[in-house]
Amino acid sequence: MRQFGFTLIAFSVLLLISCSAERAANTATASSPTPTPAVTRDAELERAFAEIAKDSQGRVGVYARVLETGESAELNADDRFAMQSVVKVPISMAILRQVEEGKLRLDEKVAFGKDELVPSGMHSPLKDKNPNGGEAVLEEMIRLASSESDGTAADVLQRVAGGADGVNAYLASFGVEAMKVTYTHKEFSNNIERQAANWTTPKGAAALLEKLHEASAADSPAGRALTKPHADLLLRFMTETWTGAYRLKGMLPPGTVVAHKTGSSGTFDGLTPTANDVGIIITPSGRRILIAVLVGDSRADEKTRDAVIARIAKAAWDRWASDY
Repeated sequence: MRQFGFTLIAFSVLLLISCSAERAANTATASSPTPTPAVTRDAELERAFAEIAKDSQGRVGVYARVLETGESAELNADDRFAMQSVVKVPISMAILRQVEEGKLRLDEKVAFGKDELVPSGMHSPLKDKNPNGGEAVLEEMIRLASSESDGTAADVLQRVAGGADGVNAYLASFGVEAMKVTYTHKEFSNNIERQAANWTTPKGAAALLEKLHEASAADSPAGRALTKPHADLLLRFMTETWTGAYRLKGMLPPGTVVAHKTGSSGTFDGLTPTANDVGIIITPSGRRILIAVLVGDSRADEKTRDAVIARIAKAAWDRWASDY
């Protein structure tokens, strides 16, 4: 119950911030839109990122930016990394777009077969509850995918969205290019090459999150990834998630609001291909730090990998959250 109460408070803060941004946006005239701040890179913070990344014993990519000011820092931000469960964000967004287009309803039930269940070892409460297949309400499937990181739910949603091609077409419709979906969770499973075929870059992941934020900040459908109600719904699910407690959120002050999505692979002969966390961090003043930290081909243990992500997020927080 305490956790539920905290989640409601946290998401209420997120919605309040979004509403404040919307009111501010509405004060501007159509001929005088709020300008996008110029991006300025922080060399000192980038050096800190690079130093922290060494502990991963692998590859680390980072893109971080304060949306309101343009202050940024990056590391290997154009390199490709396997998404793993980060893919559940674009899949969920593609489904919500079809809801807006009247092709689907959030309250409709979607059937799925036993052949769509992810294999043992992959997390799926939906599979656990329906070992022979079944049906579930669409909105609940989105929640399971984005908040519970349910592989079966994500695969069913990907199929309903038109497969990988449908999700990729949706991403292309609003200009997110550095992200590609090829396989379902069941298809990529423990196949490292297939995992890598579902890829993004730190900048690509951040670009998707920025589109989600823009949709939540003001309900202006033209050119938006989603309309505000559906963006708010997905952000709520991403705020409520229990995954990644020791990653982006791991070293931030207790109660910090973070809407995020993790992605993780298994470990093979001491090598972990993927440990990711991407999200939007809300500072006490209401500023938003957009951040994507992707770890690839790491020989460090899980605790160290998570700590690398947490320390990078903490470095960005210390640099930017205290300035406002």
